[in-house]
Amino acid sequence: QVRLEESGGGVVQAGASLRLSCTDSGRTFNQHAMAWFRQAPGKEREWVSAIDRSGQLTYYADEVKGRFTVSRDNSKNTLYLEMTSLKPEDTAIYFCGRGPMVSVSSIHYDAWGQGTQVTVSS
Repeated sequence: QVRLEESGGGVVQAGASLRLSCTDSGRTFNQHAMAWFRQAPGKEREWVSAIDRSGQLTYYADEVKGRFTVSRDNSKNTLYLEMTSLKPEDTAIYFCGRGPMVSVSSIHYDAWGQGTQVTVSS
């Protein structure tokens, strides 16, 4: 059974940086595309970033382009999201998702972590 577990969230001030991690307990991590989504209070879950199975192709939402960097280490079954120049509007629960291909839609991801809270104060 696949289990994804996010970590690295916290409370920071605007302009700070955080690195989120997502560890896959399964054995097929390198066969799947991965993505980060986030959900702020009262809002729908939104796509943040995605990466192909090899790690060579990365994609970003306009809101985070230039500030966030997604990467993966297939030898460690781990996905990362390096977040810099954080803004209060980045405050949300961040989820990692696993799927057969890169997509901006959450319906294309079949496994999710429980999320990690990121709070950015002004």
